[in-house]
Amino acid sequence: MADINFCNLATQVGDVLKWTTSFNEIDRLGQAILKVSKENYPNQATTSVRAQAIYDWILSLGRMELDPTERMKRLIDFVLDLTPGEEKHKMMQLLEKNGCPYNLVYKDSLNEFLNRQFHPEVVKHSRKLFIETNYFHAVFEAVKAYNKDVKEKALSDKDGQPLMLSVWGCDSGVLKITNCQTQTEKDFQDGIKFISGGLMSAIRNPTAHEPAITWPISKQDCLDILSLVSFLYRQLDKATYYKV
Repeated sequence: MADINFCNLATQVGDVLKWTTSFNEIDRLGQAILKVSKENYPNQATTSVRAQAIYDWILSLGRMELDPTERMKRLIDFVLDLTPGEEKHKMMQLLEKNGCPYNLVYKDSLNEFLNRQFHPEVVKHSRKLFIETNYFHAVFEAVKAYNKDVKEKALSDKDGQPLMLSVWGCDSGVLKITNCQTQTEKDFQDGIKFISGGLMSAIRNPTAHEPAITWPISKQDCLDILSLVSFLYRQLDKATYYKV
């Protein structure tokens, strides 16, 4: 791992996050994640008490005798927990530029994601967000993509649950996975319809309308939901369009 200029990194992080967090939240996460005693390191480059608090916590971590990999993990966790969801990717880039090899430190999370062998569309839309621990948006992007791709393949102007319930139906649906002749074929076709509709109601709608902070999604739930989306994507790949 490359040597980190903790002073430079702490100044940059503080400048980025000084308007998006509170002093109490900085201290709470510093105590919980960094697990060091915060010392005071006056810095003329800081422009607010919040930026100074972030600077003090990061410098305190940098001066502590600690395994380099463990120090890196604590640093990244602290910074990303302070970073709003929509800004995590930019913060990850900032960390990388300052010698924090995010992907190397979090290779276990990346391997856990890849070992699920998700559908390529799920990987495309959710991999970066997952390894950034942004589970809420990893789910949201995958479900949005599934909705969009069903809509395009079905040539429909509907959206969400109404879309799924109309295009996957045995009687009037335009996307068919089975011949809908035997009871088993009808049951499977209808199952995909209702699972897809439920995905829109239970997952897409809440993540579209609720803030991530009030509708948290855990790592385990994220993986399970992405597996469901991946299964549905594979059914969509097999589906044939029939004009009604």
